[in-house]
Amino acid sequence: MRIVGLTGGIASGKSTVSNLFKANGIPVVDADVIARNVLKKGSGGWKRVVAAFGEEILLPSREVDRPKLGQMVFSSDSKRQLLNKLMAPYISSGIFWEILKEWVKGAKVIVVDIPLLFEAKMDKWTKPIVVVWVSQETQLTRQMERDGLSEEDARNRVMAQMSLDLKRGNADIVIDNNGGLDELHQQFDKVLSEIRRPLTWFEFWRSRQGAFSILGLVTSGLFVCKQLN
Repeated sequence: MRIVGLTGGIASGKSTVSNLFKANGIPVVDADVIARNVLKKGSGGWKRVVAAFGEEILLPSREVDRPKLGQMVFSSDSKRQLLNKLMAPYISSGIFWEILKEWVKGAKVIVVDIPLLFEAKMDKWTKPIVVVWVSQETQLTRQMERDGLSEEDARNRVMAQMSLDLKRGNADIVIDNNGGLDELHQQFDKVLSEIRRPLTWFEFWRSRQGAFSILGLVTSGLFVCKQLN
């Protein structure tokens, strides 16, 4: 199985690229979706986050007010680190189980969409790593237009993340999304061809088909040994 790491930053267009993978039949494990499930009312993650940040982050329905929590943690390094620490075990286990589900289905290639791919040290489990890159100016402009944020709030959110320039330096494949959708689609088509290339031997043995092949070889070997004895 080939596990492709997809990452980027706020307003970089990573979600658009993720949706393009889905539209082309590539299974995507989305860490943001898992993170939302982790914060559902009554879950283990919900209990730990509410205990740490107080009931002021809750809506009348007792669900987490995600915009309010986001504003709180993006303005404080210590609170952001605390939130990441609390949620990391739940998100990691959620990603593992989603990957396992795709493995059972026989998927040969999957994309793991993780905003904090490098920060969470999960880049060592993915190859190749695809980074959706834009300039910081483009990030700020798109975020202000999309979310109606002030420049200060937008900048706080951008600066709270690992810089896209640094991520780009650690990428195997870079998608430059400073242009329009047509240019993005052209780049994506090349990326799609790259990740659909034949599996390496290591990737094949890691897939369900490879595992069954190994099991078959071992079983055949044991049978031959038994016959010889």
